[in-house]
Amino acid sequence: MKKCVLLMLAVLAVAAFVWFGNKGECTKKTESVPVAQAQEDYAAMSLEELKPLLETVTEGRLTVATSPDFAPYEFYALDSEGNPNLAGFDLALAGYIADYLGLELEIIPMDFDGVIMELQSGSVDIGMAGFTPDPVREAIMDFSKIYYQSGQSFICLKSNKDRYPDLAATDRAGLEIGAQTGSIQIDLAKKYSSNADIVPLAKVPEILAEVLSGKLDGAYIETPVAKSYQTNYPELCVALDVPCEIKGSAIGVTKNHPALLAAINFAVTAALDDGSMARFIREARELADGNTYEGLLGADGKVHP
Repeated sequence: MKKCVLLMLAVLAVAAFVWFGNKGECTKKTESVPVAQAQEDYAAMSLEELKPLLETVTEGRLTVATSPDFAPYEFYALDSEGNPNLAGFDLALAGYIADYLGLELEIIPMDFDGVIMELQSGSVDIGMAGFTPDPVREAIMDFSKIYYQSGQSFICLKSNKDRYPDLAATDRAGLEIGAQTGSIQIDLAKKYSSNADIVPLAKVPEILAEVLSGKLDGAYIETPVAKSYQTNYPELCVALDVPCEIKGSAIGVTKNHPALLAAINFAVTAALDDGSMARFIREARELADGNTYEGLLGADGKVHP
């Protein structure tokens, strides 16, 4: 559920398809329909009705942008020979959705800011990068239903935990507090640690490295990610729970694709109901506790520290 970016407002109207009769025939209407109404109309359809109406960047394919630097959501699991394999419960869910909708899956790793830009430009179908839905993001992309509930945390070195009995202790001049660029954690840092120096960094692993080296006094990170790091780095401490009104992760869907949004919600509901999502989360956490790499690979497809 990471991340919130202030970008230009999307057009608040879509060209809607309308379903006629019992034969499943559809035509395009020329007039615009308010977004909320269009989404309601498609949400009322069955999955069988929606499938013929799906429009994707490449016909027959679900193109997914992700930022593999956010275990256990998305990351690279390294095998015994050090070969990287994309992993994480976001990516497992992406595969489930593609299969559920009868589409081929294509995953494109990129920086987090790139995921936002690709969604806004319509160059990909969906983005899965631990997105937390909020009004700012809703102007940029549509959101699926929530598929994972989580929270926010303040982390620091275990040796410094006593310095932060509460969030007020993080709100002091002279402290340097990290958070990911363009993320909801930046907003939380500004809210709760406004007197500290807020240090935005592009990648969560960069934030972790700065905390571990002592260059940062602490950082705001999503709780599941923070706990994953705490497991792998015993000197790290998840010191405080951070109140946040917005909770949960959702899939970002390119604007003006209400049929795809409705179909994805069918798939998410199925994954939650049949226990697949719980399994994806469990397996991703197990992999995240092993040998991992977070970030983009080199041009040769290999890890380059």
